[in-house]
Amino acid sequence: MVPAPARRFALASLVTVTLLVAGCTLPAFAPRTDAVGEAAAPGAAPTWRACPEVAEELVGRAAPNMRYECTRIEVPRNWGGGTGATSGPGAGETFEIALLRARSTKQRDRIGSLVINPGGPGGSGVDTAVYLSFGAALGGLPAAVTDRFDIVGFDPRGVARSSPVECISDDDLDASFGYDPDPESQQSFDGFVDLNRKIGRGCGDRYGDQLPLYGTEQAARDMDAIRTAVGDDKLTYLGYSYGTLLGATYAQLYPQQVRALVLDGAVDPRLGLVASSESQAKGFERAFDNFSRWCAANAGRCPIGPDARAAVTSALDKARVSPVRGDGGRQATAGWIFYAVVSSLYTESAWQELARAIEDLEGGDPSEVFRLADAYAGREPDGTYSNLFDANLAVNCADEEEKPSREQIRQLQSQWRSKYPLFGPALAVGMLACAEWPGGRDPYPTGRADGAPPILVVGTTGDPATPYEQTPALARMLGVGRVLTWDGEGHTAYPQTPCITNAVDAYLIDLRLPSEGKLCPAR
Repeated sequence: MVPAPARRFALASLVTVTLLVAGCTLPAFAPRTDAVGEAAAPGAAPTWRACPEVAEELVGRAAPNMRYECTRIEVPRNWGGGTGATSGPGAGETFEIALLRARSTKQRDRIGSLVINPGGPGGSGVDTAVYLSFGAALGGLPAAVTDRFDIVGFDPRGVARSSPVECISDDDLDASFGYDPDPESQQSFDGFVDLNRKIGRGCGDRYGDQLPLYGTEQAARDMDAIRTAVGDDKLTYLGYSYGTLLGATYAQLYPQQVRALVLDGAVDPRLGLVASSESQAKGFERAFDNFSRWCAANAGRCPIGPDARAAVTSALDKARVSPVRGDGGRQATAGWIFYAVVSSLYTESAWQELARAIEDLEGGDPSEVFRLADAYAGREPDGTYSNLFDANLAVNCADEEEKPSREQIRQLQSQWRSKYPLFGPALAVGMLACAEWPGGRDPYPTGRADGAPPILVVGTTGDPATPYEQTPALARMLGVGRVLTWDGEGHTAYPQTPCITNAVDAYLIDLRLPSEGKLCPAR
């Protein structure tokens, strides 16, 4: 299994958001406390309870002038078209959805709730709401927004605190991430097939015919239950990366219930598994080229310049023959090096860290490679994982109707190696995860959001995980999208520059759209 960002490469916006906020003092990954309180039955008003311990466990403290409250709501496992299925998998059963509300003590002229999803799929909205509550100085939301909205994060069904999917062992995740990202020999390729088949079988044995219930359309229907739970007549929403797919699906299902949606790091829902994987291969190659050019122009900050691509390729080749060993004998295989590279391309601020990690590896120290790769994987120092990738596979594979054969994947691996040398093979063999996944499928809708108000769709020209081309495509599909472009690097844009921040804030607060074709500069 090679997970994939946004829809495929897995970490969409979780690492981006947490690293963005973590730039000074906030950790990218931290323990997760349970949300407080009993779950409210479907349709019942929830009881909110103070939960400052969530922020304390994630960050070590609460944000200044912020109060945190938590609750749980119950939702039908199978919405059955909108009201709850009366037969079939999950009929009559419920999932619990965990919510956290961050409310500023300086709030005035309250508009309502701003519901957050960080992407993944598999990212925790509860965690992200805490991180974003720390304000603009630490990469969080600006006071202009937190003064007018409650910030509400939720863990989608199957994620973290919300009836989590847990079916992949730590050993299998280690094997997956450490596996050669381009298993070239037939024996190596077959070994990767076997690993993905083992993972799929384990999840199928545990969840059976309920695996499709973790799909995006079901989760989007949960969002309307969240809107009701927070007491809003209409939804105001900020979705990053995969969260844009959730938001777009919501807009199609409930166009009359939309107040304002910001979809940042847009996913084109009409791309099938093969097309979206190739799109991401192209996006990561483009981002790596940008990193390489930066290296060549900044020799003092990039010790692997002037040819960063050659340095990374050399590190991967050496690791295939004789991987460097770190503390405890852990081997820095080609897989771990590859994910260190992937992790670093999500934000420009990590480019220098990547260059130093590859230099240290050449000198026999893999610790920085492991740190970067583990941040992507959600791997703790003791070798344990969160359920991020369990949920990621459950959602992605439930959504995906297309199921390429092993033979087709093998052919694409070779073709994409020529077109996208660093990332193409990994994105090709990454499709084995869903190709070997058991259970049925539950594809989301891919049409217009007729009846919805204008929706702001934000894209970044250097985005590796959701390449910029998907931004106007999503806006066109919805029929009511207005594109806002950041001429920057990394995955997602808000709130990284004043131009982007001011445009998004004006839309969220006053429903004022940016001008058609607005382009924000990199700085």
